[in-house]
Amino acid sequence: MGEVRKLQKKLRQIETLEIKISLTAEERFKISRKAELRSRLAQLQLQLSGPQQTLGIVGDGKKEKMKRQVLIRVEELCRLLSQYAYESTLLTAQIIVFTEAEFTSLKASWEKSRFRLRLLEGHSDIVTCVVAVDNLVVSGSRDTTVKVWHVPTATEQKNLGGHTGGVTCLSAPPPEYCTRLARSLSLSTKERFILSGSADCYVKIWALNIGQCVKSIYTFNAVTALCFVPEEGGYIITGSDGGKVQAWSWHSFQNCQSVNAHQEAVTSIQSQGPLVFSGSAEGGVSVWENRCSDRDPLTLLHHWSSQVTGFRGRLGGRLTLSPRGDKVFLAYGQAWLKILHWRTGATSRVTNHSDVTGVTDCVHQTGGLLIGSCYDLANGESTLNLFSLPQCQYLVSLTWPDAPRILCFAAWTTGSGDHRWVIGGHNLTVLEQLPSSGKQRCTCTAKTQNLTKSVYSRSDRAEDGGSGSWLRCVLQ
Repeated sequence: MGEVRKLQKKLRQIETLEIKISLTAEERFKISRKAELRSRLAQLQLQLSGPQQTLGIVGDGKKEKMKRQVLIRVEELCRLLSQYAYESTLLTAQIIVFTEAEFTSLKASWEKSRFRLRLLEGHSDIVTCVVAVDNLVVSGSRDTTVKVWHVPTATEQKNLGGHTGGVTCLSAPPPEYCTRLARSLSLSTKERFILSGSADCYVKIWALNIGQCVKSIYTFNAVTALCFVPEEGGYIITGSDGGKVQAWSWHSFQNCQSVNAHQEAVTSIQSQGPLVFSGSAEGGVSVWENRCSDRDPLTLLHHWSSQVTGFRGRLGGRLTLSPRGDKVFLAYGQAWLKILHWRTGATSRVTNHSDVTGVTDCVHQTGGLLIGSCYDLANGESTLNLFSLPQCQYLVSLTWPDAPRILCFAAWTTGSGDHRWVIGGHNLTVLEQLPSSGKQRCTCTAKTQNLTKSVYSRSDRAEDGGSGSWLRCVLQ
């Protein structure tokens, strides 16, 4: 077991290296050994699985050991139940519960869902961020470019070059804020803008129709996260590799505030109305309120350290978040998602993988769904796990042949209400939901996993391994 743990640790280190914004020659060599390490891990797990499944007579010594293990697990179960009782009281007051029949129907419909994949080819390195604007997808990459794609035809419309470092984050201001900026620049009022942040310390504002950078903001630090806050005149909120959170006026593009908010790099920033949520590599989460002033608009409401979130900071760690009401969903490269009740600091957990080798890189919400990406370090398999909101009940997992590791995600719905999702990582792919009665070929597989039993469990113990059953979606 010792060598198994060492191999799993090395694979997790490689997983962290793969998403760095720049790599040394030594780091590239370590990454090149991934297939070799996976092969060795598979051999060891196969050897270990035999004795564990063999039935036989247990000696007295082994019986005593088993008794002690059972007692320990019973004590742990009692502790978990007492914690769960407290949390369930909080949760029951906040959620509307589906009836069993409604949930069964919803789950069945997703098990029959059909998706078509479209690969968007053009980036020469990993895709680190993606947003959707109307019928366009905008992607940023470690190759330093921002690309604009037309989804219906799966073609590249524009290649926006100008950054000298890897692009780390993107954000799309709402149309009304785009109109204001367009008027000030004497551009068409139908112009749409995109914000991009980069390791070169710049935030750039791009006009999508004309394909040009119209503004650049130098931040003095590598930009690792950003979002747009549509309150009053509008604000750009950025996070840096040194843990700094900064606010910039959408009207003047001047700095309004700089706060040393986190000990390590800010890896995710999201807004919800006047609230701003920032997460960092050390596992901490801060909640801010935008008071919409010209100076120091952000007021810190809460800061929850890694001791509260349960994400013990590791070198190169990456926390992503998605707020919903008084909860915020967190992903930190583990086999589960965390739910942080940001007003009280209470936490709960949603299992996102049936084995300790699972990695969750991103979390997203769309149309009553919570979606978590899932990547298996041991075999390289990748899935999208779907949960119903607000209860976070597991629905189904989507996968396809050679599915890549998913580092970023964006979603929107068509006029008919069907889902369109775009995922980025080692490649850029659009998933289009197909009509259930159509004859178009489906290229996805619906997979059900044993994820339901640990929903809302507080324990951070490694999940026991489990096997999943596969459900094929219609291929006609």
